[in-house]
Amino acid sequence: MIRIETIIDLLKADHNFREVISNDTYYYNFSGLAFDQLSYDSRQVDDKTLFFAKGANFKAEYLETALAEGLPAYVSEVDYGLSIPAILVNDIKQAMSIIAMTFYGDPQDKLKLLAFTGTKGKTTSAYYAYHILKESHKPAMLSTMNTTLDGKTFFKSQLTTPESLDLFKMMAECVANGMTHLIMEVSSQAYLVGRVYGLTFDVGVFLNISPDHIGPIEHPTFEDYFYHKRLLMENSRAVIINSGMDHFQILKEQVADQDQDFYGADSENTILNSQAFSFTATGKLAGDYQTNLIGHFNQENAIAAGLAALRLGASLEDIKNGIAATSVPGRMEVLNHPSGAKVFVDYAHNGDSLEKLVSVVETHQKGKITLIIGATGNKGESRRADFGKVISNHPAIDVILTADDPNYESPQAISEEIASHVERPLEIIVDREQAIKAGLAYCRQEGDALIISGKGADAYQIVNGQKMEYAGDYAIAQAFMENL
Repeated sequence: MIRIETIIDLLKADHNFREVISNDTYYYNFSGLAFDQLSYDSRQVDDKTLFFAKGANFKAEYLETALAEGLPAYVSEVDYGLSIPAILVNDIKQAMSIIAMTFYGDPQDKLKLLAFTGTKGKTTSAYYAYHILKESHKPAMLSTMNTTLDGKTFFKSQLTTPESLDLFKMMAECVANGMTHLIMEVSSQAYLVGRVYGLTFDVGVFLNISPDHIGPIEHPTFEDYFYHKRLLMENSRAVIINSGMDHFQILKEQVADQDQDFYGADSENTILNSQAFSFTATGKLAGDYQTNLIGHFNQENAIAAGLAALRLGASLEDIKNGIAATSVPGRMEVLNHPSGAKVFVDYAHNGDSLEKLVSVVETHQKGKITLIIGATGNKGESRRADFGKVISNHPAIDVILTADDPNYESPQAISEEIASHVERPLEIIVDREQAIKAGLAYCRQEGDALIISGKGADAYQIVNGQKMEYAGDYAIAQAFMENL
């Protein structure tokens, strides 16, 4: 429960309080109001709920619906002229976060918090950290792929970083379940829209940066995207940064006065003797490591996770065992084709990650390689040109363009836009299942490979704003191969 007087004090301390108003009149008789629930969904309210009127598309009729259920008060940047008190603030998202922290008992202070940001590798790194910390601790995890609040039950995540009300509720569940650590992926959107406002992480990790999430409903420019990524460093007690990433010097200057570890190129924490499923590390994690995930970039993710976990109580033995135990749904999952070829299922869904994926497969598979790729609709439009560039950089690879969460756009048109950036003709099979079937037919001998990229372990296709049932790339490929 939280009282309105406490809420006002929290907002004043955060310089985010304007007034309490009702029926266009300043409201003074609010003492005694108390709330047992917080909500931003007008369908989930009762007479003990504090409601948050958030979002650019919020409509007054949502409040009318909530009022009919007995809603006693709401927080908003706008006075909607209702008979119940409106707690007016300058920033609704910041208000949500500050109030949720206190409402849920400040769970962030009862957990060790580890956050990963970067254009790619966040999920893989989170899984590495989870398996490392699980050796001697009780970690929970919020990742793009899956969430676990008890270390036993996993469920599909809705957002890379949850809304603040959901986030602090989840944290409180972690505490109630006896968890000691929480591993999170923190997206640039999380800072852009205030989902982690007021949080300080024990360790923040910056993996890499490349242009992505730039568009009308995301970041207007790369500079804005990079800036919001860097806010994690500003809000972390200690930081781990990839010294080989683009624009590293900007980050190095930013964190000069913080506890820090650098890894990768030109640092003491680097990788030597990188093999397909093993590597040797120098520096704080010096030693030999086994891993299930091929690719130098995945090995660097393992080093980043290991350095972070070391600061949070993991031993070198924990790190070695955890790295060896890590597998990630939809990340470099490998199927063996009856012909002896390999089928790789991976979530790579931007130009940089696709380039690394294709390059690592070319390193290990010397036969004919086929790539299945699509681009999402209504977001990340710049990826289409980026995919075209990657395809052009690998002229020997056969390419099948297909649907990948087309949403309100035509998957045929998206595929044609990708193809317009490539000078050679490309095959387009809009039906993703049929594209996978066709790709498998090109795997004729040992050394050949099929790369199915983009959706990873996602068991849905987003079409016209709805998640439509889809078995998943791995399951579809597996089923087709059983009938070959």
